[in-house]
Amino acid sequence: MIVPPASRSLWLLLFTLKGSIVSVIWKRVAAMMLLATAVVIAEHRLALDGTGLGAVPLTLVGLTLAIFLGFRNSVAYERWWEARTLWGELLIVVRNLTRQTLAFPDDLPDARRRELVHCLVAFAHALRHMLRGSDPAEDFAPWLAPDKAALLARSVNPPNVLLGHLGQAYAQLRREGRLDSMLTADIDGQLTRLSYIVGGCERIRSTPIPFAYILLLHRTVYIYCLLLPFCLVGSIG
Repeated sequence: MIVPPASRSLWLLLFTLKGSIVSVIWKRVAAMMLLATAVVIAEHRLALDGTGLGAVPLTLVGLTLAIFLGFRNSVAYERWWEARTLWGELLIVVRNLTRQTLAFPDDLPDARRRELVHCLVAFAHALRHMLRGSDPAEDFAPWLAPDKAALLARSVNPPNVLLGHLGQAYAQLRREGRLDSMLTADIDGQLTRLSYIVGGCERIRSTPIPFAYILLLHRTVYIYCLLLPFCLVGSIG
């Protein structure tokens, strides 16, 4: 998610490229501008009759385009909101587990408490990097031992590996008598929620909008843009 700066100047809103699709579509926009220029030249210099089509085609195609764009915007927002809800739940669960780890295990050395809390922090980084397809090594370094960080870097699903390690660590605390059975069950439930969060994020990442909808929308947009200069040249020149 791209977080905008707190100060939003007019220059930022109009000309920033981060989060904008200008870098993706500028070639297509330029092609449409060349087409419109060619239509205007043909209408004014070559004196072609029937160049203008009128507003009826734009009205018909524009109505269809509005429906498709509304659907696309609705789906995009639903996916964004579900992802934001999952990430917010992740923060809540990690904070709960951190509080329980620091408060409840009896006579647990501080080094082991820090190791468990650091694994929880590394879990958030691991999930973020797995979803983005980026290298997590830099974010793992402050929180994990080098051997564990290297093991996670080689893993296909680092968040799931960390969940397995955390489950075994809390189970060991239960076997040592540092956690009672009720608290262990509650902690296991929190870890299960983290597993559901990972699955939900993977579902959003690996399930794009159906290609048939994207194809239909793109074709409608191209038809509308191709008709635009022919429909407007007769009325506005």
